[in-house]
Amino acid sequence: MKINKQSGLIENAVITLSPNYDERPDKDDLSGIVIHNISLPPGEFGDKFIDDLFLNQLDCSAHPYFEQLDGLRVSSHLLIRRNGEVIQFVPFHQRAWHAGVSQWQGRERCNDFTVGIELEGCDDKPFEEVQYQALTKVINILCETYPELTHDKITGHEHIAPGRKTDPGPYFDWQKLRSMLKT
Repeated sequence: MKINKQSGLIENAVITLSPNYDERPDKDDLSGIVIHNISLPPGEFGDKFIDDLFLNQLDCSAHPYFEQLDGLRVSSHLLIRRNGEVIQFVPFHQRAWHAGVSQWQGRERCNDFTVGIELEGCDDKPFEEVQYQALTKVINILCETYPELTHDKITGHEHIAPGRKTDPGPYFDWQKLRSMLKT
């Protein structure tokens, strides 16, 4: 696994570019990683609804839960599916729309300086071992490619938007992730 720094894309990922991104205020300021979880509908896995949401192609009549997502424009840099597949939606040097109203380490607007990584999952089910393996590989190559990123600059959506967001949730094993990361 390797990142092409010029394109901002992981060479072995599935590339499906989202229209939901814009320029970072400082394209060289990649100084944090935010971990999320997502499933559509909640608690259901393995369909194309997450991709459709990030691509603005979600049929909001396909499920009652989707009605509240009508017109929503969001994205993430990466999605790691339950089987470990890595899908990239936004190049790393671009600003993905993943964090919303947020604050971390004294800075607001976390989308400006972070990489957003979605894990296919939810707050009430454990994540798969293969997801932790893929996440570890991705974080390691991000840290190797972008010098501002380090293993201690990783947080959850719940930490940067407390009271508003709960992901990656209580089933995300932070201790396991830290033990798997390359030192």
